[in-house]
Amino acid sequence: MNPDLTFSSRRSPVVCLRGCVASSQPLASTVGLDVLKRGGNAADAAVAIAAALAVTEPCSTGPGGDAFCLFYNGNTGEIRGLNGSGRSPRAQTLEFLEGRGYSAEAPPSPFHALNVTVPGAPACWWDTVQLFGSRKLSFQEVLSGAVELAEVGFPVARVTAHHWAKWVAALKEDGKELGGDLLIDNHAPECGQVFRNQALAQTLKELGERGKPAFYQGRVGQAIVDVIGRHGGVMTLDDLSSHDSEVIVPASTEYKGVCLWEPPPNSQGLAALLLLNILDNFPLKAMGHNSPDYVHVLVESVRLALTDALRYLGDPDHVTIPVETLLDKSYILDIAQQTIGPLGAMEGLEPGLMPGSDTVYFCVIDSEGNACSFVNSTYMGFGTGLIPKDCGFSLQNRGANFSLRRGHVNCVAGGKRPYHTIIAALLTASATESQKPQLLAALGVMGALMQTQGHVQVLLNMLEFGMNPQQALDAPRVNVEYDQKTDEWSVHLEEGVDQEVAEELKRRGQKVNWPVTGHRRSQFGRGQIITVGDWWDPSVNQGDRPTTRLLWAGSDPRSDGCAQGY
Repeated sequence: MNPDLTFSSRRSPVVCLRGCVASSQPLASTVGLDVLKRGGNAADAAVAIAAALAVTEPCSTGPGGDAFCLFYNGNTGEIRGLNGSGRSPRAQTLEFLEGRGYSAEAPPSPFHALNVTVPGAPACWWDTVQLFGSRKLSFQEVLSGAVELAEVGFPVARVTAHHWAKWVAALKEDGKELGGDLLIDNHAPECGQVFRNQALAQTLKELGERGKPAFYQGRVGQAIVDVIGRHGGVMTLDDLSSHDSEVIVPASTEYKGVCLWEPPPNSQGLAALLLLNILDNFPLKAMGHNSPDYVHVLVESVRLALTDALRYLGDPDHVTIPVETLLDKSYILDIAQQTIGPLGAMEGLEPGLMPGSDTVYFCVIDSEGNACSFVNSTYMGFGTGLIPKDCGFSLQNRGANFSLRRGHVNCVAGGKRPYHTIIAALLTASATESQKPQLLAALGVMGALMQTQGHVQVLLNMLEFGMNPQQALDAPRVNVEYDQKTDEWSVHLEEGVDQEVAEELKRRGQKVNWPVTGHRRSQFGRGQIITVGDWWDPSVNQGDRPTTRLLWAGSDPRSDGCAQGY
């Protein structure tokens, strides 16, 4: 395979009238669109896509991982969601890990069975359909497209093939082998090679027929416990069977007439809101898109937001999180004015950041005005790479986000959820108490700590710089990263950012990596956007527009996917 990944094609935004889907795999997008055409709503279609992506992109997602979703009710304007993240085994306490010889300085390998937390995705899929679905399709019908893909097979797409091979190699470097369910002749499939997964098809069939108990109990549950136990983990059937999703009310903040909604902790959605609040204190539009001043302010704001997020955010069942204080505009104003200068990089910010991850983000808006914003992940590629016997999926390693430092907000404990990087977002027009929120967009960008940065960058591309959804995703991005080993912040600039910007940031004291090209661009995340109307277009007098409702959508060129509508 050619190691280069050139962005040589151009895409227009997808424009449609009734319903729209956007995901990182065209076949998964087709499955979601089919559900809409069969009478399902945005929630039904989102779950269909989640299951299809588990088949077509197992190096990023699957039933062995976690999920979050936000749902906008087109009738009432109510926004609710589900936290589909799982907890650590009850027996997995700090004392237990210390007894095994692990410490903050010497934790288990990220791929160790001790980093498997209870997979929350299957429960989240079921609960999304039960709570938010149309009730016109059974759960079995919702999953049928994914079952067919797994049984009949699908040609592996180019970017997926690259990451599939990369994570197989990473597991081998750690002394582990990925199971045969996810390989062809003991190798990662190549681009264009047809891959079938009969074991996953059977798991999805059982889930469709019997719902949550089919996964968390019985054959699948026992297989999960068995493979974890054989590799040194301590998860039990009781840990699995006691899991459930949590209904959530998303957190939000206002920015220039719009309201951004994100999942609350233990998700890092609050970090995106913090970042947007900090940036609200600067004349971004006047600075110019990806200019030296704009990128400098963005970088310093990201550093502040991530430092606060990683200092305070964790499982709210175990720690007290000052959400209101963190989102208070006066608190943010003080931080922005006192710490971000026009010339130099800040010193002394030392968050404990986690390694990168692969994830899938996707969104759906249906003909009734409902929207579902959904994210699903096994964390680092195939997670631990552990595959329960005859189940066809790998188990996540989300527990690698726990700290083994006593007193840390994310210190490991039995039955605790880790700090979670995956987030899904919705955007509405700012509303009074007497008005229902008016949906403007479903959007998201996957990719560990890039997610908060990506959410805000693509949103600002539309709000401040008038880009359509596809242009907002196409535009080169900035990724700010902290390395605990070297105690240094790095600024990664994607190919397309001017060299003079990189040179100016270096003069201001930033450690800059430019240009980031080819498959390395995956560090900037992969996003999807669907908007209701063209509110982002400054050249249009919205009052002169006809009242016809149009959906506009974009899909990230850094992935294999596409948006589709009808």
